[in-house]
Amino acid sequence: MKEININEIKGIRIGHAQSLEGGTGCTVILCEKGAWAGVDVRGGGPATRETDLLRSENMVQQIHGLMLSGGSSYGLEACSGAMSYLENKGVGFDVGVGVVPIVCGASLFDLVVGDSKCRPDKDMGYAACIASEDNNPQQGNVGAGTGATVGKYLGSERMMKSGLGIYAVQAGEIQCGAVVAVNALGDVVNIDTGVKMAGILSEDKNKIADTEELMLAEIASSRNVFSGNTTIGCIITNAHLTKPQANKLASVSHNGYARAIRPVHTSADGDSIFVMATGEVEAAPDSLGALATHVMAKAINCAVWNAKTAYGLKSASDFSVD
Repeated sequence: MKEININEIKGIRIGHAQSLEGGTGCTVILCEKGAWAGVDVRGGGPATRETDLLRSENMVQQIHGLMLSGGSSYGLEACSGAMSYLENKGVGFDVGVGVVPIVCGASLFDLVVGDSKCRPDKDMGYAACIASEDNNPQQGNVGAGTGATVGKYLGSERMMKSGLGIYAVQAGEIQCGAVVAVNALGDVVNIDTGVKMAGILSEDKNKIADTEELMLAEIASSRNVFSGNTTIGCIITNAHLTKPQANKLASVSHNGYARAIRPVHTSADGDSIFVMATGEVEAAPDSLGALATHVMAKAINCAVWNAKTAYGLKSASDFSVD
């Protein structure tokens, strides 16, 4: 197994657009030839688009794009920009009188960072598609990770800056990568060392505390936890998958969330994972699941490590963590 750049997966393009002043953005993943797709939504507060379409029993087998965005539910408008971009290129499901591009989406809550009135819209979504033509995606405070934060159990005063992460590998002929915007209620740990990388700050904000310890200390209490969370991501692979297999892979890939985020899948998170598969090579489903879990966990670590201090929020770079 070797690390690769995610843009080595043929047929897939990734682009970002963001407002650094507004503290939000979006990330698009395009597959103009169509990708077999699946999804698994685990969190209790998701903002998603076209996830029902991906149920195994439903008609459409492939999608042409996925939009990950900030802006809470408002940010789902960015999907319309991707639809317009693809329609202009004649890409989509042929309905006789034209094409309907199949674009799924998920949004995270970042309205407390930057300008709450600045949200990804149709124009920003279109701009992300234009940026995908360079297919040179960055990490950190970009795209859907622009306003991402972690460690919010006690509110926004003690949270830290997170971002968008990307990680990909190749094992034999199989290529598998992950793109994820990490905006979790919980803390993020280094999956290789177990060291906490980012999360809820101590009261004096000089060190990273422990969200799970704080939660357990008041387990008998009912706290109105800060609801601005949700980690959203996508597994991208060149493997051949049926639609049911893609849905199962999305489910298994949540193990990557569990390895890197503590706690995860809370009622205040809308954690979702999509899968996009180009169908180039055959793969053993369980082995691919193990690989997808690994790249997703590593991508979460990359999101935190590449995040920069911004909006008055500390990042992992402010602490001596690996």
